[in-house]
Amino acid sequence: MSKSKTERTLAELYQDDPERADAVVFGRRAEASRRGFLGGAGLAAMGAAVGGSIPFSDSMPAGLIPAAFAQPAAAPSGQAAAKAPQTLDFPGKDPGLVVLGDRPLVAETPEHLLDDPTTPIGKFYIRNNGQIPDATGEPDKWSIAVDGEVNNKLELTLGELKSRFQPKTYRMVLECGGNGRAFFQPQARGNQWTNGGAGCAEWTGVPLADVLKAAGLKDTAKYTAHYGADPHLSGDATKDALSRGMPIPKAMEEHSLMVWAMNGEPLPNIHGGPVRLVVPGWPGSLSHKWLKKITIRDREHDGQGMTGTSYRVAIRPMVPGGKADDSNFRILESMPVRGIITSPSNGTKLPAGSRTLALRGAAWDGDHGIARVDVSNDFGATWTQARTEAPRNRFDWVRWTASVPLPTDGYYELWVRATDATGKMQPHIAGDWNPQGYGGNPMHRIAVLVG
Repeated sequence: MSKSKTERTLAELYQDDPERADAVVFGRRAEASRRGFLGGAGLAAMGAAVGGSIPFSDSMPAGLIPAAFAQPAAAPSGQAAAKAPQTLDFPGKDPGLVVLGDRPLVAETPEHLLDDPTTPIGKFYIRNNGQIPDATGEPDKWSIAVDGEVNNKLELTLGELKSRFQPKTYRMVLECGGNGRAFFQPQARGNQWTNGGAGCAEWTGVPLADVLKAAGLKDTAKYTAHYGADPHLSGDATKDALSRGMPIPKAMEEHSLMVWAMNGEPLPNIHGGPVRLVVPGWPGSLSHKWLKKITIRDREHDGQGMTGTSYRVAIRPMVPGGKADDSNFRILESMPVRGIITSPSNGTKLPAGSRTLALRGAAWDGDHGIARVDVSNDFGATWTQARTEAPRNRFDWVRWTASVPLPTDGYYELWVRATDATGKMQPHIAGDWNPQGYGGNPMHRIAVLVG
């Protein structure tokens, strides 16, 4: 008995093998170059696939997976959409968040839901490493310890933290270390984040530096180690769900906070309430939720999430999909530059005759700041600088706007490319492959169909 053959949709074929998809759509010679399809049946076939003519088809790179196939919402007419994502059903959360894992609970925010200057709590992404602890009760009685390489061990309640130190409020990006992991080929291990493992909220708390100064750092103090109340997934009380740390200079930055409020409200339990760390610019795993203790160490911390390839990137480039050599890895610190389009959303359809499109979005990076944001409507052949707003404070994201022409009806891809203050810009594809998929920050692009 022979097995029946299951045909893939064109969208699935582009996801799996873009060069093969080129060959199917444009003919056998298309693998070498798409220039052969600019006139005739090839171009017509691609237009049919994406839902309209392609005004800038001569600039479309060979092997490019069309943005129309990148998300289920944008699947063209006549083509089956990819498997619909599982959306989040959680009290107080926007139902548009996409669940990436349920044990532990992980959910990302689609780019179009990051259109607010300050990310609402309901739209803020969720990242857990262990079980969600029961942190109900009287928040001000929650206790936090500071020990290790200090002259004065501290045992503070949240109430004492609030009354003893001067609070600060900053609007700052918090970003998962694995944000962008889904863009790596071959696929890296872990939750397949696109660009939605980030948000920019107003955080209120006290500078960690003030608390460490009160504890009195010894000359031997080199590194922090963070511990929370979240139980290990196994339930084994001897294991930490996560225990990461940072060099003392990063801990002493004024924007590294011990936080108890988010957007002016008590910090929700799902986001680490009643108190957590917020360490902006570096992987969100440093910003420990349900904070119970900070130990100061005389060496680099080696807790859960600090060794092997966990939250670490390759020093020397490795073969994508190759075997990792732990000695070739360093700790992931400052996050890479990233820009996204937040309006319109991918798959937007505009009325026939629309000749301009207003874009807006956000850009951010780790420690350096954003220098400029550029947009393209012709597959990156030409770029136009976007207008940017000044951030409120360091580590705030930069909101940007732009207007692009739409010369005729048809299929367009809008691309955004952010550049940081050191001159580094987003690449076309995710580079520096590593087994855990850190640092994937290719240009964001959306599909728009006019008429």
